[in-house]
Amino acid sequence: MRILLTGGAGFIGSHLVDAFISQGHDVLVIDDLSAGTRQNVHSGATLLVSNICSPDSASAVRRFAPHVLCHHAAQMDVRKSVADPAFDAQVNIVGLLNILAAAHSARTLEYVLFASSGGAIYGEQAALPTPETAVLNPISPYGAAKAAGEQYLALYHRLHGTPYAALRYANVYGPRQTPDGEAGVVSIFTGRLLAHRPIEIFGDGKQTRDFVFVGDIVRANLIALEKRIQGPFNVGTGLETTVGYIAAALSELCGLEPQLLYRPPRKGEQRRSAVDPSKLETATGFRPRTPLLDGLRATLEYLAAAPSTKLPA
Repeated sequence: MRILLTGGAGFIGSHLVDAFISQGHDVLVIDDLSAGTRQNVHSGATLLVSNICSPDSASAVRRFAPHVLCHHAAQMDVRKSVADPAFDAQVNIVGLLNILAAAHSARTLEYVLFASSGGAIYGEQAALPTPETAVLNPISPYGAAKAAGEQYLALYHRLHGTPYAALRYANVYGPRQTPDGEAGVVSIFTGRLLAHRPIEIFGDGKQTRDFVFVGDIVRANLIALEKRIQGPFNVGTGLETTVGYIAAALSELCGLEPQLLYRPPRKGEQRRSAVDPSKLETATGFRPRTPLLDGLRATLEYLAAAPSTKLPA
């Protein structure tokens, strides 16, 4: 199949490129390299360095005529979305529509895999782990944009019959996630530990997240594509883990005493988050299989061995 993968030079996207190439698919990556790197992209894929909002990207999509759109390009920094919601919407809503419309116009599109958010679109919920049936309550522009993306995919399904899976990722971590920019706490904390700097925690450290390893995210995409499941599906463990535990576990893996600096909580970030993964398991048999400590160790080993990794100041 011809698979178009936006954001394929980034953390999650590049792992998916590897998996699609290993299965023999023809892969076009569109990435502006604002967060990803050329080195992440498998040599067997074609890389177009371009913004997903641009006419050039739309033209390339029409020429490629994909069978599958796997959309992972995004503005994913919650803080940036709060500071500049118009920019967030331009990338996360207009960018999606630009690529989706171009793929649809090629008249070859069979399926869409959309990287949604299992935390940001739900916001604060009374029911944890949160099922897909929960009323969406985003507390950041980023979460609102992801929810809007799902609505547009549902609209395309109603208007044109294009099937899609909106995979609502929990907090993804693992190799290739860099410790700078909008990265998750696992890589940020690891980067600071490797640089022998204190770990900054925004809040009291008791806020929770559902941490899922990137290898499990890849498997979820592959099985969604194989089964052609339809609609929104959570991808996570269903378990709440505190940010403080992550700091302590990584410090122990590094053989260091944790040095913690507590900062005020940041706007737009949730207090508690975990997603109910049972719908995806019922539909496909999928469940995450990477234990948290194993995943933390793999992330630490990757960052420790990567001399080019940009560590936080």
